[in-house]
Amino acid sequence: MLRNLSLLEILVIMVTAFLAVMALIVALTRGSWVVLAICVLGIIGLLAILIRHTINPDRLRARQSQRMLNIATSTLTHVRSGLNFESSEAVCRLILPATSANAVAITDDKIILGYAGLEKENHEIGSPIRTRATMSALKDNNMQVLTSQEDIGFADLDTSFRAAIVVPIVLKEEVVGTLKFYYRSAKKIDATEQAVASGLSSLLAMQLGLSELEYQRELATKMELKALQAQIKPHFLFNTINTIASFIRTDPARARILLREFATFYRRTLEGSMDEISLEQEYHQTMRYLGFEIARFGADRVSMSSDIEPGLEKIRVPAFIIQPIVENAVGHGLREDAPLHIEIRAYTVDGEVIIDIIDDGRGMSETTRESTLRASRKGAGVALKNVDDRLRGFFGRQACLEIRSELGVGTKVSMKLGPISELKVDEYDQSNNS
Repeated sequence: MLRNLSLLEILVIMVTAFLAVMALIVALTRGSWVVLAICVLGIIGLLAILIRHTINPDRLRARQSQRMLNIATSTLTHVRSGLNFESSEAVCRLILPATSANAVAITDDKIILGYAGLEKENHEIGSPIRTRATMSALKDNNMQVLTSQEDIGFADLDTSFRAAIVVPIVLKEEVVGTLKFYYRSAKKIDATEQAVASGLSSLLAMQLGLSELEYQRELATKMELKALQAQIKPHFLFNTINTIASFIRTDPARARILLREFATFYRRTLEGSMDEISLEQEYHQTMRYLGFEIARFGADRVSMSSDIEPGLEKIRVPAFIIQPIVENAVGHGLREDAPLHIEIRAYTVDGEVIIDIIDDGRGMSETTRESTLRASRKGAGVALKNVDDRLRGFFGRQACLEIRSELGVGTKVSMKLGPISELKVDEYDQSNNS
């Protein structure tokens, strides 16, 4: 009751109550029934005012809003980097005092990310999710209110927790984790506590959404620069110009075509480095790039084919997801003693859209493949990291990039985009403007 009052209000009430009690003692000592009756009525009136003051709905809502605002302000700094071990631990510590819970935990869809409160030794950071209630919240996207140790899923654990609230954290209509509150007594879980738990989960989801938008804006800016840098590499620029120059004498018609394609290529690069485009447009831009490499090395050294399932050419994709991988294949896969063939496939498997870029070049060892995958997540290997980041940013957590390779045989890079029913489709025929 008192936690809904300010410090000044509590102080005033305590002083008033003290004076009333002292007056009551004096009245009892002197035997004045009139004074005694006045003191008793005064104390009853004070209690009535106190109760009415603390349960006033408008005041409770104001206090609750202020509490949420304070939590939002204090957690925002941590959530900007997403929910990792460090940020989740900090958020749990900030949330715990705002509730009646004895412990607070945050998970993703697999492991415990953060924990604060009692019995921390039983909830190690990084350990897998083990309770049925959490699994159910992740699967069904429903808040779980649990009033027994068995309901929580701690039947075999020596714990003092007898109740819990498990709230899913939803981002972009997808459950990405849970916020959990543990209690030693089910009596602590009332409507207010459930509302607080639900509100805090929504708050975290909103902050995560804002942090992701901020990250995507930063990523778009970086991607524009890196895309331009990747395309306007001095050696690529000079090699292409020299190739076109060499055809001016031997094949002027082809030189004119290459020059026109070169101008179109860079115009598309400048116009579309931050945009979403159709898969068809991305393919045509890749073909322009490869045309310069074929002109440089010869059609007998580099070639490309495609097999795109009808209808998929119109799906919307982020720019520069195929061309950088093809560029890598030429730059790292071309062998001196054998031609390089690259194949682009786009198809569906069980309704999921997949794009493969396959080459029969040098390939790589398993050690190199694994280090490349790690590099693509940690910042090295600009092309793969950029493509992976853009896929996840554009299509969500379901999208991913996978690499398979065998030394001396070739490499296969697969991009999984997600269910075709959830993808954007280009409503206009842009085949003549690609």
